[in-house]
Amino acid sequence: MTTNPPRLPPGWTTQWDQNAGRQVFVEQATGRVSWNPPMMPNVRPNPAQRMAHPNAQARMSMPVHPSAHARTGTISNIRPNPGRVQRTPSMSGIGHAARNSIAAQPSNAPIRPGQRVVSGGSNAPRPISQPIVRPIGAPNSSAIRPTPPNASISSRAPPPAASAGKAAALNAAASAPTSAASPPTSAAGSAPLSRRSSVPGLHAIANPVRPKQPGSNPVMTSPQSADAGTGLASESSAGSPPAMSSRTRQAVAARRRAYPSAHIMANSVSFASTQPTPGADDGSELFTPAMLGHTPMRSVSGQIPSQVATTPTSQRVISSGAPTASQPTLAGVKPSGVQPIPSAGAPAAPTASLPPSNTDASMNNVAAQLQQMNVGAARSATGRSVNQLSNAVLSQQPVDMNDLDMPPPPIELPPGTGLVASPQNADPSWQRSTLNSIPTTASMLNKSKLPLAVVLSPMRSVRERDGDAPVPVVSDSVIARCRRCRTYINPFVTFVEGGHRWRCCMCNITNEVPQLFDWNPETNQPADRWKRPELLSPVVEFIAPREYMVRPPQPPVYVFLIDVSYAAAQAGLVSAAASTIQASLGHIPNKDARTRVAIIGFDTQLHFFKIAPGQEEASLLVVSDLDDVFLPQPDDLLVNLAECRKGLENLLMNLGTMYEHTASTGSALGAALQSAFKLISMQGGKIEIITASLPSIGPGALKQRDDPKLYGGPKESSILMPGSPFYKTFPIDCSRNQVSVDLWACGAAFTDISTLSCLPRYTGGQTFSYPQFNAQRPQDAEKFSKELQNVLASPVSFEAVLRLRATRGVRPSSFHGNFFVRSSDLLALPSVAPDQSYVIECDIEETINQPIVVFQSVVLHSTSDGERRIRVITLALPTTTSLSEVYASADPIAITAVYAAKAVEKALHSRLDDARGYLRTRLAEFLYNYRATMTNSRNASGAQPLSIAANLQTLPLLVLALLRTPGLRMSSQLSPDQRAFSHTLLSTLPMQRLIPYLLPSFYALHSMPSNAGTFDAATQKVILPPKMNLSSERLERHGLYLLDNGLDLILWLGRAAVPNLTMDVFGAPDYASLSSGKISLPRLDNPMSKRLHTLLDYLGNSRRGVFAPTLYLVKEDGDAFLRLWALSLLVEDRFEQTSGYIQFLGQIRDKVNGH
Repeated sequence: MTTNPPRLPPGWTTQWDQNAGRQVFVEQATGRVSWNPPMMPNVRPNPAQRMAHPNAQARMSMPVHPSAHARTGTISNIRPNPGRVQRTPSMSGIGHAARNSIAAQPSNAPIRPGQRVVSGGSNAPRPISQPIVRPIGAPNSSAIRPTPPNASISSRAPPPAASAGKAAALNAAASAPTSAASPPTSAAGSAPLSRRSSVPGLHAIANPVRPKQPGSNPVMTSPQSADAGTGLASESSAGSPPAMSSRTRQAVAARRRAYPSAHIMANSVSFASTQPTPGADDGSELFTPAMLGHTPMRSVSGQIPSQVATTPTSQRVISSGAPTASQPTLAGVKPSGVQPIPSAGAPAAPTASLPPSNTDASMNNVAAQLQQMNVGAARSATGRSVNQLSNAVLSQQPVDMNDLDMPPPPIELPPGTGLVASPQNADPSWQRSTLNSIPTTASMLNKSKLPLAVVLSPMRSVRERDGDAPVPVVSDSVIARCRRCRTYINPFVTFVEGGHRWRCCMCNITNEVPQLFDWNPETNQPADRWKRPELLSPVVEFIAPREYMVRPPQPPVYVFLIDVSYAAAQAGLVSAAASTIQASLGHIPNKDARTRVAIIGFDTQLHFFKIAPGQEEASLLVVSDLDDVFLPQPDDLLVNLAECRKGLENLLMNLGTMYEHTASTGSALGAALQSAFKLISMQGGKIEIITASLPSIGPGALKQRDDPKLYGGPKESSILMPGSPFYKTFPIDCSRNQVSVDLWACGAAFTDISTLSCLPRYTGGQTFSYPQFNAQRPQDAEKFSKELQNVLASPVSFEAVLRLRATRGVRPSSFHGNFFVRSSDLLALPSVAPDQSYVIECDIEETINQPIVVFQSVVLHSTSDGERRIRVITLALPTTTSLSEVYASADPIAITAVYAAKAVEKALHSRLDDARGYLRTRLAEFLYNYRATMTNSRNASGAQPLSIAANLQTLPLLVLALLRTPGLRMSSQLSPDQRAFSHTLLSTLPMQRLIPYLLPSFYALHSMPSNAGTFDAATQKVILPPKMNLSSERLERHGLYLLDNGLDLILWLGRAAVPNLTMDVFGAPDYASLSSGKISLPRLDNPMSKRLHTLLDYLGNSRRGVFAPTLYLVKEDGDAFLRLWALSLLVEDRFEQTSGYIQFLGQIRDKVNGH
């Protein structure tokens, strides 16, 4: 058997020696045999020849340790030493000068199942499967970053003492340049992270390297002329073109750094596009809940190759109830001893017997000691798998932005919890808890300093393009509920007494199974119980029988209140609103022709439009009495949409011209609201307020409170509170009568959103803001029209009530969102908007003696199709007596949603300073208690480091991002309307949009990989560029960057952008010909424009919700307001009076140390 390892010099092969029982190295020319591997010739190609080659590619510079010295990168043999562990040949010249950079270290111990056990100190042992061995000073990340396919871990043949099997494994690892396996890279995309290989008995350990310095311009090398794994250059190809001059070479390199195609016209040298840029996205699917059988929250192609193991920092085990999937491994390498823990209720996967080893015994002893210390036990008393706590130290390294896309810690339920081995807990986008392991006592919860809350979106949109399965519907009339706590039957109950009774998972009482539970009324035959949706799915809907109805479901009703004053007419709002409503008439839910519509205009008077059935013209009725509002001819004001479709279309077509020359400057919004309430109070419905001016006359008139002198001062909170009691009492009356209100604020001046937003807040509605709206700008009109059409076309739930039930001992205590609290635990929602989020905090009242805690949220609602339904979402979580498990199971995303809701509550009812202080205090208290209970280390100076659970590393950055939002940021430049609109977003956005709103996605477009912006047929998703940290240090003068905050898209263009880039993207000859502001990007016939539009379209449509992003162009030296807005999104930098990330950590550290 003869092989040709690529690491051998030309003319050498390996051959099996039967007498010696091992592989030897044979020189083909002379037949000379050697037991030692030959040395690789150190031949470096001429840089000029390399860059002049037609297939040349700029070489990525490799950063080194600050103390490293230049050394020759040769292969040297480490002679066996009986006194220490033998090593295979290693390569020096990378990393610290006095250490071996990469060494292959043989070991007899197999790779063990994934465990991360951490005691209080930082020196705790860490047995892990496919772990990340982080360089000193490198950012602590929970995922292996993407890597170029031509990078590899250098390993040579084993020493003579190694077995033939290990030699074959080493040769397989040595062939990495021709396979898809590659070492992970840092967030910058250039510095390789060290990693232990998954080859049995091989541990590749790399010395620390410094991440790529921001702003540096990497120099690329052709993949044919360099070895990315070792940095050793091979001989250049024969017949290379003549070398370029020094000046030409510098010019080409500068153009390549600015834009990949900028040098084509001048030098006709192509930029290699067949190989992706090192550290770039290769289009493989990110590790998401979909890999565990769930629907992903985020429809974005990941930046992690599927061949590379995605191992979070806190080692996570497959969620209970989810189908067991084999752990991803390095391509071409078969793992040994890696066995996933089977889910509860699922059959255990067959495992190969492994011989015991000393390493296993020692690691088991360490695990046993840690269990006695009540830190990171591998299994709980119930025998279930638990999340392992991994300690991390908050340093000055930036956070890996890919960690924000990680799924929450897995839910490890005790074996046999569920009825079936199917996914039992819903996708986190439906309902998620801040803690995935619930402490059994209130004292332990208080000691953790973490909130216990449930964040839910009960009416989350279901989209086929995202692979969402429809919500199962129980069509028969059998609804099984607990006779004591009224819990609906779900996948976590148990059947007893031969299946004739079922035990409630909340109160443990047994209930009789309904007689028709196992009967199919359609076929009139016995049915299979285990096919019932309520026993298989955690999200299910029941068709409610008559006993769940106070009255039959009412038809959908929409009343449009349109501002027709001078301000609205001048801004083009009347025409834009009328044309949008006209275009949406065919999309409004109207099953069985039941929907009814009314249109009312208001300025200083009320304008009613009468449309008789069958007529094509509308009659105008004007009411001037605003103190005692009445309805003229009420029977013909609220009309049937199907019967009066033609009359409505004609009215809306002419509405804009009717008020084109109006001179009325007042706004009687309060009187218009009263008239709309009288019109629909008997049946309920929705009121859509479209206004451009401040209410100034009649009931609910507001004063001009906007005073720039108060901005950023101690009295600023006074203008953020409601300015009139009318807007607090009126929505309560609406809620009682099932009337919901949506607000569309399109004013060019102060419209007092802080007061008007009370209308949607207490009626389950939504708030939209369009500052400086001008319909003459196509971007303004397009955004307003798209969002209004999305709201009108969305399926809406009417007459809804929401209740959260929990296991005995847990009680819902406070509620956050847009609703009205009707009783202690019943929330009234006249309408439930799709993808709106709610936060419910819980308290532990008594000791929990059960192995699991169950949260069940129930929404009783009427669909727009006229059905009364009950939507039930059930979430089961394990209980624990270990504080370390509480920390290891904490979800930073859900915690951030709770912090946001609490901060908004304090800002609205107290002061902005109190909201900011609340966030800082909660974070400092949590870090102090974590250090006091989970760590015991000090550094040399005696000061204690700032430690945190590895799964919560993103929490400090998320808290800082909350402080940087317009609603909470310390600034004298933010208007009250901007702050008020931000408050509504923080309290209602679903988490899929909340996190981008806090920490926008940041991409470099001028240097994105060649496959970015293309559609991946394998994943059915668009490949995204690598994410970057939110710091201005990433900006380059010649660059084009994209910021996506979930609501808007911002293109940042550097002042030194080359003409090729501006022409390919904007169709402009140079930078000076462009202007900052809202833009409509032209679709040009070139690859860059096509990829960019694919990327923008995907980002605009990938997230759930009704918001339509607007595209802005921000030039580096352009409009000052837009420039400051874009820079404010770079959260890691200092901005105005808010600290940057490093300064913020220092402040929190001082607060913790001085506690």
